[in-house]
Amino acid sequence: MAVYHASAETQHVVQDFFAQLQTALQQDQLQKVVLSKYQGQEPLQRITLRPVMIKQQALLSFVYTYKTNDQTKNFDYTAALAELTRLAGSEFKNLHLLTASHEIQLTFSKKGKAALFSHKLQNAAQEAAVNKDHNREKQRYLTLERPFLQELGITDAQHKLIPAMSRKWKQINKFIEIFSRALQSTDLIKQGKVHVADFGSGKAYLTFAVHDYLRHTLQLDAKVTGVELRQELVQLCNDTACKLDLNGIDFQQGDVKHFAAQGINIMIALHACDVATDYAIHMGIRTGSDIIMCSPCCHKQIRPQMHSPLLLQPLLQHGIHLGQEAEMITDSLRAMLLEAWGYDTQVFEFISLEHTSKNKMILAVKNKLSREKKAEKYQKIMAQIQAIKEFYGIKEQCLESLLAENL
Repeated sequence: MAVYHASAETQHVVQDFFAQLQTALQQDQLQKVVLSKYQGQEPLQRITLRPVMIKQQALLSFVYTYKTNDQTKNFDYTAALAELTRLAGSEFKNLHLLTASHEIQLTFSKKGKAALFSHKLQNAAQEAAVNKDHNREKQRYLTLERPFLQELGITDAQHKLIPAMSRKWKQINKFIEIFSRALQSTDLIKQGKVHVADFGSGKAYLTFAVHDYLRHTLQLDAKVTGVELRQELVQLCNDTACKLDLNGIDFQQGDVKHFAAQGINIMIALHACDVATDYAIHMGIRTGSDIIMCSPCCHKQIRPQMHSPLLLQPLLQHGIHLGQEAEMITDSLRAMLLEAWGYDTQVFEFISLEHTSKNKMILAVKNKLSREKKAEKYQKIMAQIQAIKEFYGIKEQCLESLLAENL
């Protein structure tokens, strides 16, 4: 740690700071600059600077953080350095410079004396990449030019997003992002072939998106089956697939309880109502799916069985709280059963779809534990499940009963 006190002229100290800033800019080593200890009259808390690239022009982005909002202004390097020179010491008493190799701090005392503190970072910090693509769009796994988007009414004839469908477009991309990450954690891409079944496919926005991502983006030999109870939607989606001359996608009439599934690698069931989610998960486990993606809703089976433990009765005396507790227990038991049957499971809130303001996702990917480890984990989790059921007085959980038949 090197320290430069006010014994050297303040002007020289400030010049030293800006010389290091300019060097960091020239060598693409700048990560950020933070100005704090504001002394002005506005409700301004700090300013954060980061290098960005906008329309092939290198700029510094100034983010002005106020108590109630943020404002952003972009400057070229010359204007940015001039603005920093104006602010340093007059309106802000602390400037914190972070580069790929050093952490440098310029401070001003009440009397205006400057001090410079420099600290060399460890190797791991030195290797940190500098991200200059501030204005780049979030990664899109699909592009608006894809024909199915126009056919489904998401884009117009010029392949531009229809404003009313912007939320749906965001939802589709978020789902494919999650889908892609799960897929990358398996060996399915290496195998080159994959069979996806989407139960309750509806208008098939996501079904067509999954098909396009697998066959067009990843160039896999993919088969995608949409299963929908409403025959008119089955016909509509098959007509769309035929019109677009798509291979490897078809739609069938049926439901998750009675559909004869074989050879499914990825099982998707969004908004499977109540125990339909249990049947969907059971089908995924029974057919040996590598990935199971569920978005459960309408939790009805557990709540009537629940007896609030004495300690929790003051908390669960209100219906809304009891309902939330029943929902949490239901999906937690599902996740635990998936873990017991050989899956690594995540439960998280997915971006809301059109039918609900909240949307929980249960994502399970088959793990590669040894037979012995799986057996050990199974015994442990099933004991935990039994303890939870006894605590709440739960007699039956649908998925557990279905899986017991497999045993």
